[in-house]
Amino acid sequence: MDDTAVRLTGLTRRFGAVRAVDNLDLTIARGTTLALLGPNGAGKTTAISIMLGLTPPDAGTVSLFGRSPAEAVRAGLVGAMLQDSGVVPGATVREVIELARALYPRPLATDRILATAGLTDRADRRWDRLSGGEAQRARFAFALAGAPDLLVLDEPTAAMDVAARQAFWAAIQRYAAEGHTVLFSTHHLHEADEFADRVVVLAAGRVVADGPPAEIRGLAGGRTVAFDLAGATADGLERLPGVRSVAVRGDRVVLCTDDADATVLALAADRGFRNLEVSAALETAFLTLTATGTEH
Repeated sequence: MDDTAVRLTGLTRRFGAVRAVDNLDLTIARGTTLALLGPNGAGKTTAISIMLGLTPPDAGTVSLFGRSPAEAVRAGLVGAMLQDSGVVPGATVREVIELARALYPRPLATDRILATAGLTDRADRRWDRLSGGEAQRARFAFALAGAPDLLVLDEPTAAMDVAARQAFWAAIQRYAAEGHTVLFSTHHLHEADEFADRVVVLAAGRVVADGPPAEIRGLAGGRTVAFDLAGATADGLERLPGVRSVAVRGDRVVLCTDDADATVLALAADRGFRNLEVSAALETAFLTLTATGTEH
């Protein structure tokens, strides 16, 4: 059996003079949790829309589990949680889920869908009276209805509070652990860092980086050194060896450096500090990669 869940080959989509997706090649193995990152206008939503068969490409092909998008969706192999989706006015959460289940050959049980999405106590509430975070969880429930092998999530935690986000990602991790493939786009880079097996960064419709989160962090070519000032001043920190920038956030200082070892040694010799932390930040790598547009 082919272990490929998604195969995009030479995918191109233009809107006027703008190439939203530019000759994009991407293969996703079954059982992978992949984060699709990129600034606004990078082509993430367009690529997802083409993948799901909602937008036709100008060139290229899409294969989901060896089938066309329409065939894969009809077979219940794909579920999607999109940014913009409407429902029947006045329908309850349970009614919408039951409607979604009726579309698929092997749906999940309604009670399991509600429990997974954290909506058991909201099952009989009208969809149009849900809060923003509850509506996002309801879209997640709709996406789960067909027990999809591929779950596609476009900015899934928008409008969710911290507790709801934690519960949502715990549910996604449990679903992925059953062997399902998950593809999500997000502007919350820490979500990609924490929950994805693989990160793909898009810029101007092209892949500029592809690999595990730790590998993507390392592509920035630098590190961050963070510490508490412990009563000292931030004067002169920009002159420490390797330092490229200095950010002061209350009593916390974050240095971007090309040579973390030299920076820390000079810092220790120069002044006192507390709670030192050295890391390769995904945010730094993201900004570097999308600014240069160079493939890695």
